[in-house]
Order: sequence, then C-alpha cells, then structure tokens
Amino acid sequence: MDFDLTHEQRQILDYGNTVAKKFDRRYWMECAEKRVFLEALYQKIAEDGFVGTMVPEEFGGAGQGMTEMHLFLEGLSNNGIPLLNLVVGAAMSLGFIAKYGTTAQKSRYLPDACSGKTRFCFAITEPDAGTNTIRTTTLATRRGNRFALNGQKTFITDADGADYVLVVARTKPHTDVGKKTEGFTLFIVDLKAKGLQKQYIPVSITAPETQWQLFFDVDLGPEDVVGEIDRGFSILFKSLNPERILVGSICCGLGRYALNRAVEYVRERKVFNNTPIGAYQGLQHPLASSQTDIEMASLMTLKAAWAFDQGREAGEFANMAKLAAADAAIKAVDTAIQCHGGNGFTKEYGIFDIFPMVRLLKTAPLNREMILNYIGEHVMGLPRSY
Repeated sequence: MDFDLTHEQRQILDYGNTVAKKFDRRYWMECAEKRVFLEALYQKIAEDGFVGTMVPEEFGGAGQGMTEMHLFLEGLSNNGIPLLNLVVGAAMSLGFIAKYGTTAQKSRYLPDACSGKTRFCFAITEPDAGTNTIRTTTLATRRGNRFALNGQKTFITDADGADYVLVVARTKPHTDVGKKTEGFTLFIVDLKAKGLQKQYIPVSITAPETQWQLFFDVDLGPEDVVGEIDRGFSILFKSLNPERILVGSICCGLGRYALNRAVEYVRERKVFNNTPIGAYQGLQHPLASSQTDIEMASLMTLKAAWAFDQGREAGEFANMAKLAAADAAIKAVDTAIQCHGGNGFTKEYGIFDIFPMVRLLKTAPLNREMILNYIGEHVMGLPRSY
C-alpha cells in the first residue's frame, strides 16, 4: 500500500496553488456575488488541459482518471475556489460521453468541450421525484426512429451558460416496464433547441453557477442517444458516483481553506497577556479535531476515486466520502468562524461566506439521510428503511 502521490499527481493537486495567484478567492466571490460565471478562470483551466482531465487524448483530453479529477478539484478548493460546473460538466457529462458515447459523439462534442469552446451540464432531478429517480416522468416518446422529449427538470446547475445538457429521461412509461429500472435513456440536448425553455431559480447561496428549471418539448434523433436505449439506469447510477466523489473533494478543500485561514488568525490574534489565542485549548482542540476529520474524509474520497478508476464498485466509498466530507467541512467552517469571533461574520475576513456552500453540499446533490439509507441497506445489509 503506497499513499504517496506520483510527481504528476502532486502537480495536479498543486495546480490550485498556482492558478489561485491570479484567480483567487476574492475573484471567486466577486463573480459569485454578481451571479456571473468565472469565464476567465474556466478558459485558463481549459487551456491548461484540466476540463478534459477524464477525456482520452485522442478527443482532446488529458487521458487521466477520477483520482486526478479529485486532486484537481481538491487543490482548487484548498484555495477557496469551488467550481460546481466541473462536477456536472467536466466529470459527469464529458466523462460519461467519453465512456459510453459513440465515436461520432466523442468527435463532435469532446474536443470543443475540452478546449472550453462549449460547456455541458447534467439534468436528472425533477420537482416531483427529488432523490427518487425511479419516479422520473420526463418522457422521450418514439416517433419512428426519432424521439419527442417532454418533461421538466429542476436545480440544473449552469444551464444558462452551458451549450448542451445530458438529460435522463424515460423511453418507456412506468406502466410499460416489468422492472422499475428499465426504460431509462440518456440524451444529449442542445440548450438552444426549439421547444426548450429555461426558468431561473433564485437561491440564497452565493455562487457563480446559477440554478435553473428546464422545460422540454424537443425533437431528438438517434444520434442524440448516449448508450443503449431503455438500458441507461445501471450506467447512470455508476456515473453518479463521480458526483459524490467530487463533492467530497470540494468539501475537503473548502474545510482545509477555512482551517488554514483560522490558524493564520489565531497565531497572530492576541487578547490576554500578549499570548496568541491559538495557544488556548478552547480554540486549539476544535481546530485539531476539525483538521483530523477533514484529512480522514480526504482519504476516503481518494479511496473512492481509486476504486472508480480500478473499475470496482465505488458506490460504498463514494457515498461514505460525500457524507464524511460534507460533515467535516461544516464542522471546519463553523470552527473557523468561532475562532475569528465577531470578525468571522465580516466581509473583510470572508469566513462566513464559505458556510452556505458547504451547508448546501450536505443536502445536494444527495441528502445526508439518503446516503445513510444507502450505507445501511447496501453496505451493512440492513432491511430497506423507506
């Protein structure tokens, strides 16, 4: 067992330190408060080859795996720069097309996406289904060799800036299938397609990526199908593991960023007897505990990424990583706020600004309770609880 990163992997992790010299947390916050996408940073990342991390070199990518994608996102987040678009676009969408798409689809979509000319987002959540994907009602009805896509998706990240969306739909209604998991198909849909409408969802989270509802009344062809018709459910859920893993990466990085800021503060802040407040166990112990939780979550996230790259069943580790990382990040940010006292709530120090994002990631993209249900049932073999 070797816990050392390769030289290349270390460079990927350290990339966040390099890019943050120009595109730092302040830049992220300026874009987030204006609800403006980080276009300059995204183009720099694309130019440096990281948007196509999980895409084969022949289609314009770097030919790396989930481990490298995890290190890349954790490294960015270590500097207070979480990019949710890279989860739904670079990993979930491009990675999915790279693995399951036809050669024609890969040639058409991947080179431009890797270079930053186009962006992808991912649409699975529906208003009445929530985390229960089985209840998906967005339907792609066959019309000869074409499909009429009708339905609605919600909380679609970056749908206003993306060019294409990977849509999870039914190609058979519930009543026409023997198993609940049959009849699912994935489609690439042009976000400028006739019959597609977008509606902005105002949310209280400050972030550069906005949330949208999508309404479909769109004509699609066989060239838009990714994978097998009616048999997309199993590959879909394998492709959701990257989402959980990379949310874990972001949480670990943001938790580390908050703790580093707190450590800098308590080393210098003096209130009594000219002693830095970091010497007091009332602050030192919570910081040490939070640091331990973050590093344990980071190890589980790395294990989940490794299992995914090995072609093993990664659901157990991916769900545990997301659970541990979100909880650890919330604890770390809360500890950092407490260490800053009143300054923790000011815009100048920017510590409280981290909290809404990590709290969001406790609930999204899959809530803590459903993750615990998964672990109880699928890992521990306990009776289904819902």
